Amino acid sequence: MFGFTRRRRERLLAEPFPDAWEEAIARNMRYWGLLNEDERAEIREIVQVLLGEKSFEGAGGLEMTDAIRATIAAQAGVLLLGREHDYFPKLSSIVVYPKSYVAPVSDSQQFGVVQQSAQARLGESWARGTVVLAWSSVVEGGLNPNDARNVVFHEFAHQLDAEQPHSSGAPDLPERAMYPRWAEAFGEAYRELLEALEEQRRTVLDEYAATNAAEFFAVVTETFFERPNALMRAHPEVYVLLAEFYRQDPAQRTTR
Repeated sequence: MFGFTRRRRERLLAEPFPDAWEEAIARNMRYWGLLNEDERAEIREIVQVLLGEKSFEGAGGLEMTDAIRATIAAQAGVLLLGREHDYFPKLSSIVVYPKSYVAPVSDSQQFGVVQQSAQARLGESWARGTVVLAWSSVVEGGLNPNDARNVVFHEFAHQLDAEQPHSSGAPDLPERAMYPRWAEAFGEAYRELLEALEEQRRTVLDEYAATNAAEFFAVVTETFFERPNALMRAHPEVYVLLAEFYRQDPAQRTTR
């Protein structure tokens, strides 16, 4: 870390954590109640740095507030708890719409024809440094910590994946020896999901996980934090690997 970055962060962390930020986090993020005090203290520090270093921009008529910024940063911070990290280093800005927004989509057809269309979205993550979120979905996900649907967990998992040269569903793992285990366990779970969907069987994972390896990692991250016991039963080795990567055991939180 460069000296000026370290000094800037020291200055940020020397400031008292505003009561209004904590009130907003507690109000909009029920997962806050599952964390112990040491974890909450770490989240507070993450929030201070993210709010000091990242740009938060309102779009579609949304007026950006500290409550919105703190809520998003706290949820994103759950993915960093207990890990060596650099505060989503490739991320520079978070753009927030009041509700679902429409994004242009290009689809390549035969003979070089590109078809343009529009798609309603609740969030997206760009490898070049931007996360886009719908505030209504952020709040909805924050108020239900056990439905495996959290747009902040999902999109910021993509940012972790993007720390590798190619977003492939395998983030920057702490040990090289984890990669073969990761490929085997995640590959098997992905194949099981495809088979279940083909046979129209219900699974613990949302069907969107079948889109590709990167989306599988993002969806399984949501499930790991919000339905840990179900994920552990369905895909025990995937759970173990995520616990090693995230340095957390969410199944223990649900029993506290």
